[in-house]
Amino acid sequence: MEILEHPQNIHRYLAKAILKPKVHIKIKIWNTFIIGKLVKFDNHLNLLITEASEVYVGHGGVREKKLGTIMIRGASIIFIGQDYETINISEAQISKLAIKEEEEEAY
Repeated sequence: MEILEHPQNIHRYLAKAILKPKVHIKIKIWNTFIIGKLVKFDNHLNLLITEASEVYVGHGGVREKKLGTIMIRGASIIFIGQDYETINISEAQISKLAIKEEEEEAY
């Protein structure tokens, strides 16, 4: 995974992502991802996504909800991936994350 620090590199990466059938976006909600077709973006990393789905990976497994066309504010994005493997999480990893979340909530 390459790290994109310079704004021109980020714009180049997103311009390539527009050509992909789907992108995977991790947002600032625990274990929530947005998957859909990237249509447009701006200098603030705000994204316009069509055919969007929200995917939540948690205690009860994986839940998906269709959202349609959405805009995601750039400040709420943690990462953007063009390949499914970037967010493919095994059941064992889900269990570890769920246990960690429960321990954090206990404090």
